[in-house]
Amino acid sequence: MGTDSRMQPLRPGDRGPAVADVHAALRTLGLLLADGDDALGQAVYDAATELAVRHFQQVRGLSVDGRVGEETYRALSEARWKLGDRLLHHDPERPTRGDDVTSLQERLHELGYDAGPVDGVFGPETEVGLRAFQRDYGLTADGTCGPATLRALRQLGRKVTGGRPQLLRQSAHFVESGPHLIGRRIVVDPGHGGPDPGFTAGETTEADLVLDLAYRIEGRLAAAGATVYLTRGRYQAPTPTERTAFANDAHADLFLSLHLDAHGSEHARGVASYYYGTGSGASSTVGEQFAGLVRREMVARTGMLDLGSHAKTWDLLRATRMPAVRLDCGYLSHPVDRLLLLDARLRSTVASAVLAAVQRLFLPAEADPPTGTFVLPRAR
Repeated sequence: MGTDSRMQPLRPGDRGPAVADVHAALRTLGLLLADGDDALGQAVYDAATELAVRHFQQVRGLSVDGRVGEETYRALSEARWKLGDRLLHHDPERPTRGDDVTSLQERLHELGYDAGPVDGVFGPETEVGLRAFQRDYGLTADGTCGPATLRALRQLGRKVTGGRPQLLRQSAHFVESGPHLIGRRIVVDPGHGGPDPGFTAGETTEADLVLDLAYRIEGRLAAAGATVYLTRGRYQAPTPTERTAFANDAHADLFLSLHLDAHGSEHARGVASYYYGTGSGASSTVGEQFAGLVRREMVARTGMLDLGSHAKTWDLLRATRMPAVRLDCGYLSHPVDRLLLLDARLRSTVASAVLAAVQRLFLPAEADPPTGTFVLPRAR
């Protein structure tokens, strides 16, 4: 399930200026042919538009539903920008976003400069990396990517090979910081909440089940010494932006978002995890590692179907400044998964699986136990 929920999505059959704007973006990207009706104010969200949107969502790591909500609309706007189209600089109030920022971040990393995560957002880390590059190459170190800086970036060959150092440093930091969880800050995000129940099956709601899971995970992690924050209680329904801002303000080490899924197919069931990644190389290394650990631990301990880990560019994963993972713990729409999830013992098992995954993330390879075997030692 995606996060295109705060804006009334555009869908097949819709007409008007907003559809014309989507058409213009899709044509710029070469995904849609020109249509004379747009110029006459008769832009229609037709089958060709839906197909183009689905293709765009697929390649951008978004939820593929053929509709244009907030996240897809923003991604279309960002995709229009190419490096050199505009001046790039850090604006704390309104951060610059776009594919041109992604290209700049990737180029800086190729040259050996740490510009923060490759997320298409010109933040303070990108500014620091850009200033360092400008100083080293005799340019005005103003943190603005203008014509002179662009020329220098294009003239220089790649310096770094065999991996991106900032990603390797992030992975090493987790292990080098020690195996204990004491003092680790972990944000657990139960999805939906308040007036948004998520998927409902009879009297069972997704919001209530993931909140129960979050409380159980909080207890396990707290017993191991971690400091755990929940993004909501029973009656709150924070937006994705508020959830990620909460995690960033808490200076969390990890962010875990909990959801259940639903689908019209009677065969849809199982456990999946998601981490930030574009599908073309830019990704959260530790996020990917944690997504795999927590999914495999849950599958090993519950016997539920393994649906794999997947790179996505959802804002919930992109905007966090720490490794972030979304865990879909099963399908409420499937009778077997639903029966399992309604069992409190299984939900406790899921909490133990999350604890094991978090602990394993901080262990060196030689001390990492096999999947499904870690047990928290009892306090004496």
